[in-house]
Amino acid sequence: MEDGLARFRSELTAHLDWFAKRGRKVRFWWRDDDAIEPTEDLDRLLSIANEHGVDVALAVIPKNATQALADRLAEEPHAIVLQHGWQHKNFQRKDLGEGAAELGTRRDPDELLGQLAEGKAKLEILFGDRFVHAMVPPWNRIAPEISRRLPKIGLPGLSTFTWMNFPRTHQVQTHLDIIRWKKDRRFIGWNSAAIRLDLQLCRRRTNPGEPLGILSHHLAHEEGCYAFLEEFFAIAAHHEGAEWPPVKDLFAE
Repeated sequence: MEDGLARFRSELTAHLDWFAKRGRKVRFWWRDDDAIEPTEDLDRLLSIANEHGVDVALAVIPKNATQALADRLAEEPHAIVLQHGWQHKNFQRKDLGEGAAELGTRRDPDELLGQLAEGKAKLEILFGDRFVHAMVPPWNRIAPEISRRLPKIGLPGLSTFTWMNFPRTHQVQTHLDIIRWKKDRRFIGWNSAAIRLDLQLCRRRTNPGEPLGILSHHLAHEEGCYAFLEEFFAIAAHHEGAEWPPVKDLFAE
């Protein structure tokens, strides 16, 4: 672990030094999925955001979102809310090898858009100005027709997970998922984190305007995930070669 952590620190710092020496900055942002209620893990996540002064965009599941969550976030300076589908339920056919999706191809589009509009209205009531009108599809998958129709129900923003950006207005992607989901669910490891950040930071040398998104899931975190967040923000949140624009500004672009 120590060798991997040392590599991670060294390579991240070297990349950001490259930008700083040229008077440039990498634009970062942070998304965390599946919030519905206050938990100790959410408290820990918010503490990290506050310690380092960076926004965390919480993808909240509207159907199950509670007033208690709204009350918990009410005084949080760095907590932003995005919409995470309606109920985070899979409607695709696993027996046919289809990837899980709530906003996929096996839904009646009109019925689904009605649910999403209901979810949007609920989040507006619960979170007010803290809610950014942007959709985070559960499992990061969305059918093209649903994507095209989101702006018509007042959800112009979109965020999924990819290794490169899709050229759409108001779309802000995530690029580094810190959890390895298959088999034993845990932190991806320092070497994997370093390699994936290296790819993204190299891309930012020629794509400087593309925000680099960190993706976490506080309800699935073990200690390795929290160690990553602490180490990463200790460097990236305070380096002159990095900046953290307000999440609301990113989706407004």
